[in-house]
Amino acid sequence: MPQKKKTFLTAAFIFALLTSAVAGLQSVNLANANPGVPTSPIIAMPEETVNYTITSINGTLWAKIDGTYPIHKIFKTGDTFTLDNTSYCIATDDLPMVYPTPPGTTNIHVKLNETELNWSNFTENYPDALHHTAIGNWPMIYSDINPAPEYFTLKIHYEHPLAKVNGSYLFLYDLNISPYLTPWSNNSTANFNIRMETASSNLHAFTTKTDSIWNPINYSTSKEGTTEIVSIRMYSEYSKPLAGDLVVMFSDSSPQMPDELPYWIIVPLLIIEGLLAVIIYKKKHQQPPKS
Repeated sequence: MPQKKKTFLTAAFIFALLTSAVAGLQSVNLANANPGVPTSPIIAMPEETVNYTITSINGTLWAKIDGTYPIHKIFKTGDTFTLDNTSYCIATDDLPMVYPTPPGTTNIHVKLNETELNWSNFTENYPDALHHTAIGNWPMIYSDINPAPEYFTLKIHYEHPLAKVNGSYLFLYDLNISPYLTPWSNNSTANFNIRMETASSNLHAFTTKTDSIWNPINYSTSKEGTTEIVSIRMYSEYSKPLAGDLVVMFSDSSPQMPDELPYWIIVPLLIIEGLLAVIIYKKKHQQPPKS
């Protein structure tokens, strides 16, 4: 089987994904599956929008992410199609999903057309189910849509502390869009809007795969009042090399207060405080001169 066809069938049929960020796909050998009966519908996502808010919480920088993913079925239950001279039939409208989450992720919400979906910790149940990124292995969550509507919008919110490497902060968004690229929907655009609610400098954006080779990409900036907005657009196309994941790195230039004052400041302050207390005490208790 041609490699491109095998990748497409494995991703789209065997394990449907929640969003283009879901690269935690466990590979399945089609030789052990029934190629005539794919288990999930073929879906497309021509565009996605991911909004980041970078903010300081109790002195720690966090990312708050809101992703919006309009998805539609290309083929649904009962539909048949032909790929590379082989016929296939969609046998179910069930859409199981996994989604990788950065370390320390909290406040997770997954919605289908504004309806909250239940989710579970997939890696907790299957410890070997980790998603590999250029900056480490991530756990995954699991949810399920059954039946999946013909057109629907998935929304996911989550928050995580930023990683800090060599004095710079960074975050990674996993952009494996390949499961959504097919001959019937052959391109997709990811729009990133990053709201910097902390003063930053030396901001750089990269694309990277798991080989950790980082390639610089362009971005644009705008202002909302005093808040800087960083915008990035990534375009992906079927049968062409994909850029990989998005990494943004920057320095925090907001005023920093030390956790503790150094001793050479604390000791003089204590001495001065003690002398002032003595002077005040003496003045209050000083006897008036006798006439």
